Amino acid sequence: MAGSRQARRLGAVSSELKPLLHRVYTNVLATPVDLYALRGSLAAFLEYLCERGRTNAKCWAVDMFFCLSEGWERDWAEQAVPQDFHDVLALMGEALHDTVKKPRIAENFDCLPEQLLERVRRLQPNPHT
Repeated sequence: MAGSRQARRLGAVSSELKPLLHRVYTNVLATPVDLYALRGSLAAFLEYLCERGRTNAKCWAVDMFFCLSEGWERDWAEQAVPQDFHDVLALMGEALHDTVKKPRIAENFDCLPEQLLERVRRLQPNPHT
């Protein structure tokens, strides 16, 4: 799984975050993508970032993970996911890193964990429902 020099410089990223991100990674790269599983894994790790996982290092690590796709087998942005799922994944690589030290910036870009979690909860895995 992807590692980031920036995240390492910001402090230890807990072992609790790695399996949560790995679930998202696995779900995004699955062929075909199980949108229910992807929505569930996104919600689980965002709930973690909303609560006990809300640290500068963890938010930076997640941001870099999605922004750079460093270490991914295939770029997540090239996967066959509906646009609303793609939009959430893209937002996680924009201003999530500002969550702890500059929350107004993250909020302005709809990148606070709570804002992202709300978007994830509204995702419709089956567009016909």
